[in-house]
Amino acid sequence: MIAYIKGQLAHKTPTFVFVETQGIGYQIFVSLQTFEKIKDAKECLLFTRMVIKNENQNVSAFLLYGFYDEAERDLFEKLLSVSGVGSSTAIMMLSTYKTSEIISAILNRDIGLIKSIKGIGPKSAERIILELRDKLDSLPQFEDEIGVKDITLRDEALTALVSLGFNKTNCVKIINKILSSESAVNTVEDLIKRSLKQL
Repeated sequence: MIAYIKGQLAHKTPTFVFVETQGIGYQIFVSLQTFEKIKDAKECLLFTRMVIKNENQNVSAFLLYGFYDEAERDLFEKLLSVSGVGSSTAIMMLSTYKTSEIISAILNRDIGLIKSIKGIGPKSAERIILELRDKLDSLPQFEDEIGVKDITLRDEALTALVSLGFNKTNCVKIINKILSSESAVNTVEDLIKRSLKQL
């Protein structure tokens, strides 16, 4: 399993990028959400998910999808678990709305928002909500007001705190609160120390 890829952005389009690392160029499909965050970068780190494409019960391709943060990748994986939702539909959802907006729509049974996405009808929207509504508590739901500059601090601090045995959902809430209200957080170590005081 390829958990993430870090390297030079050799080519960028709104739907896929080429990331070169150690002389190998990987074609990675991305959502517009991720593209907007890396479009001006020269290098990046993308959390990845391999999808096997089958045609007539035979493997026809291995597709690599990349995401700017783990929250988006986790939601992508949850969407793939819904019957009838493939990688194209899942990436379309993530290109249309932010991760937090999709999670909120599912938790609040907002069928109107889900079915407004291209390729998703009322029945599919209902199925997505029905199958995922009770499975989203484990997903990191980071607040929109947290800036892009804080994403690396956020992800590294969350990983460290969870590895120490703390509840992921509680850690997410505390990290959100700190990053949203305290502008003087400049290092992962500082963020972890401040979080530990509130856990």
